[in-house]
Amino acid sequence: MSTQTPAPVTLAVANQKGGVAKTTSVASIGAALAELGHRVLLVDLDPQACLTFSLGIDPEDLETSVHHVLTQGVDPTEVIIETEDGVDLLPATIELARAEADLLTRTGREHVIKGALEQLADDLADTEEGAYDWVLLDCPPSLGVLTVAALTAADGVLVPLQCETLSHRGVGQLLDTVHDVRRFTNRGLEVWGVLPTLYDGRTNHARTVLETISETYDLEVVEPPIPKTIKFAEAPAAGRSILATSRTNKGAQAYREVAGNLVERASRPRKKAKKPARAKK
Repeated sequence: MSTQTPAPVTLAVANQKGGVAKTTSVASIGAALAELGHRVLLVDLDPQACLTFSLGIDPEDLETSVHHVLTQGVDPTEVIIETEDGVDLLPATIELARAEADLLTRTGREHVIKGALEQLADDLADTEEGAYDWVLLDCPPSLGVLTVAALTAADGVLVPLQCETLSHRGVGQLLDTVHDVRRFTNRGLEVWGVLPTLYDGRTNHARTVLETISETYDLEVVEPPIPKTIKFAEAPAAGRSILATSRTNKGAQAYREVAGNLVERASRPRKKAKKPARAKK
């Protein structure tokens, strides 16, 4: 009797507001999971290709990317790149900007990422390395076709959030999109919570914003908050995550703790699907 390979945990990291350390979080959590011994795939779904660049790969040097996987049916195994941080990457290029238009008229466009990941899992099932343990989806800063497709493919969604008043105004819109995805394309999608980023615990303002988010949207806060540090800006220039460039930095240590907490979160029994929380009036 054959044994079925466990499915990877697929986590969409999403916030339509830019500048909230979304890409930094994907790269750092991915590297931290790899340190824990997990096999990790990062998927860059942003046409700006910031994740690809930050892991030491020049998008302009690439002939194929996630765009070709999603719009032309190219096998993901032909596109995936191994990185020095111990994670694999499905890279992006500026061509991905055309994917929204290319997919807009396609039947089943919401399932295009899910289909690609299922094909990848089948391809890897009988290989020596085996399937991935985790797939992290770096969503574009919008609520368009690619973000909806990522949410459709995901088990959970993590929302990085800068602890400033204006930064959480779009959270309600994202939760509305999650609600629609649950209704139409992925009933099992769970909101794993908010990840506070660029956090300065010395200020009352940052602490107050953090408390307000939890109360307003009834969302779990993934701890610990990621502190603000210049080391995050320096890491992409080196083409590595902060876990490689500043191993003992407080930001690197925080992401290690977050990764450990996400592993624990993934082991919880799945809850019965319910309507996601919206902002209280």
